Formats: sequence, C-alpha cells, structure tokens
Amino acid sequence: MKEVVPSRRERLRAETSREIKAIALKLMAESGPDGISLRAIAREMGMTAGAIYGYFATRDDLITTLISDVYTDLVDQMEAARDSKREDDAGGRLLAWGEAFREWAVANPQGFRLIYGDPVNGYQPPEGGAAPEAERRACIGLAGLVAAAWPDAEPAQSNVHHRWSDFDPSLVAVFRESFPGLPPAAVALSLRVWGRMHGPVALEIYGHFAAQTQHPAKLYRAELLDLLAALRIPVSGRRS
Repeated sequence: MKEVVPSRRERLRAETSREIKAIALKLMAESGPDGISLRAIAREMGMTAGAIYGYFATRDDLITTLISDVYTDLVDQMEAARDSKREDDAGGRLLAWGEAFREWAVANPQGFRLIYGDPVNGYQPPEGGAAPEAERRACIGLAGLVAAAWPDAEPAQSNVHHRWSDFDPSLVAVFRESFPGLPPAAVALSLRVWGRMHGPVALEIYGHFAAQTQHPAKLYRAELLDLLAALRIPVSGRRS
C-alpha cells in the first residue's frame, strides 16, 4: 500500500498547531491557567487573532485539545513502562506504571496541572469530557494492574465491606465489563493505589517537597515499594 505523504500545506498547518499548543502551555506556566488566550498566543507568534481562529475556533477548543494531547502522552508512557515488564510480574508492572507517572509529571508539570490540578476559569469541556479515551485507558490500565495483583493483595485487605453502590456507576461499569471476576473491594483498592501514586507527585509538582527532600524520586519509590509490601505483592528482580 502506497504511503500517503502529507502536503507541504498540511505539514505547515500541523507545525503551526503544535506551536500554538506549546505557547499555550508556556503562557499557563507564566500566568496560570487563565493566561491561556488565543489573542495572547497570536501576539506571541506574530499572527493575527483571526489567523489563530483558523486553527482553534474557541479557547475551549484549544484547551480540550491540550488536555487530550497531554493525557494521551501520559497514558502512552505509563503503558510502555508497564509493558516493559513481564506479564507475570504484577508488582514490577505496577511499580513501573507508578514511576512512569511521576517521571512524566516532573517532565511536564504544566500538563500535570492542566489535567489534575488547576481548573481553567470559564472552560466548558465537551460532553463526555476532554479526553474520554485517554481517561478510559488510564482507568483500565490501573484496574488491570490491580486485577493481576489481586490474588496476592486480597488477603491483606481490611474488613471494610464494600458494595458496588459505593462507587460511581461509570467506574463500576468499566470494572464489570473489563474484569468481571473482581469484587467491589478491588475497585476500592484501585482508588487507594491511585491515591498513593498521585499524592506524593502532586506535592512535588506544587513545590511542597522542595524544602523537605533533595531526592523526591527516592522518596516516591520508597512509597510505592511500601505499598507493594503492604499488599504482599512481590516484585521480580527488584533493585534496592
């Protein structure tokens, strides 16, 4: 099958679109989420506001694209890290997922803030959310890690009796469709694991660890290893 080569016009348009998104994140870093505006981006690029609107009709369209792009990039990296470990190494895959999450966040702090932190004033996401596919992949990815670890982790769970009604129906639907053998307690465990991963990273990205530690990566790895130990999940070939 003959490869379709983009035209020069298409390549220039794609390059301009990438520059618009890069400048939007730069403005967010300088002035917070409210610093994102099409007119400000146009000034930065030496373009007219009308020309920018040819790429993104509204600021909401731009923000939706940014969220989708950065979320997809995050999930791509977490999945690649997970898949670099053997399928029978449930602990190693979970550890790799968590460390890839932190590494991505440190390299892309504005992207992290955009999808997990600072709301953009006045932004109205489209129906179904800004990045439904990436969000679903992240949810299924983490749920799959918990499902693989569940035989080891189940005996270590507390005596709290979880019900399906404890959780959002859309989350329950994902679990029941993708992992029909898991009980409600596994949903609770997935949320707890996510909290253990997300919390330290958020503290680091927002500068709350700056005065306390020079080695946040070491602290984060210790947190993940402690989580795996508490859940009795072994890690094959773990380095110290």
